[in-house]
Amino acid sequence: MALEAPAQPPGAGTSGGTSVIAPGGSVTSRPKTTRVVSADINVKNRLRDIWRSHELLVYLIRTEIKVKYKNSILGLLWSMVSPALTLAVYTMVFGYFLHNGIPNFVIYLFSGLLLWNFFSTGIVTATSVVVNNAGLVKKVSFPREILALASIGSAGVFFFFQACVMVIFMLILRSPPAWPLLWLVLVAMIPTLVLASGLGILLAAVNVYMRDTQHLVTVIVGSAWFWACPIVYSYQNTVAAHLRAHGLTWLYFLNPLTPLVMTFQRVLYARPDVHSTIAPHPPIQLLPTWPAITYVWGDALVLAFGIVLFYVAMIVFGRLAGNFAEEL
Repeated sequence: MALEAPAQPPGAGTSGGTSVIAPGGSVTSRPKTTRVVSADINVKNRLRDIWRSHELLVYLIRTEIKVKYKNSILGLLWSMVSPALTLAVYTMVFGYFLHNGIPNFVIYLFSGLLLWNFFSTGIVTATSVVVNNAGLVKKVSFPREILALASIGSAGVFFFFQACVMVIFMLILRSPPAWPLLWLVLVAMIPTLVLASGLGILLAAVNVYMRDTQHLVTVIVGSAWFWACPIVYSYQNTVAAHLRAHGLTWLYFLNPLTPLVMTFQRVLYARPDVHSTIAPHPPIQLLPTWPAITYVWGDALVLAFGIVLFYVAMIVFGRLAGNFAEEL
């Protein structure tokens, strides 16, 4: 999809005037040294613009993937090799050296890591995407939110290839998923996508004005938030027993990714009745034996929160986007 920058009004190049893009799309001259784009916080109109530019969104996703693996011998295969190496490291550390006693720990770990990688990769990339594409933002007129959404979309492509790695491990270890509950994967993916899109759009706008945001997000998402999710450890084994005694179980679920990760574990690990066998302690149940409706309600609450966050992010982005060209 070809994009063209709006033409300057006559005399703009010689009189020192600048281009002003009005909400209606008209271009007028303005006797200032900066280029101002009127803020538009009408979420409905901007969602319509994003939909009309869906071809551009697809193009940006493809471009981002090509650029990431440009001049790489393995290319997209790195999206499969990287999680496999990560699994090998975590399995050696927690499965053999620390002896966590979780049967088929590779499957348990990957079932949570699969969703987390999609979320974290999309958020970290989206945060800096507007700044990294400053030249495009200053010269071409298009819905800026598409840049953040393209980052989430490219993370979705990597999610697909990592899911292929997951299937390979499940076949090798003969660990099938819970087939009757396979639909819960989609139930968990929808709120994850909405949550990641809203947070990515919000952080992308804030990062234009406060560049430390991208570094802060890398630290928080890469460390603190990761360990706040039951990915490497078991919720039922490690968290529930300690918090339930003090009536603080709800506190752990303030992390919106917790029910989503646990849904993936219930479907892909599919062994709620399995117990860890850490000697000399007695066996402890790994996953809660909740019915499917409990996971649906948990994911539905995250979806509701994600929709509110997405709406707020669109409003904030609309207010801040007016001065992107000036700040960049």
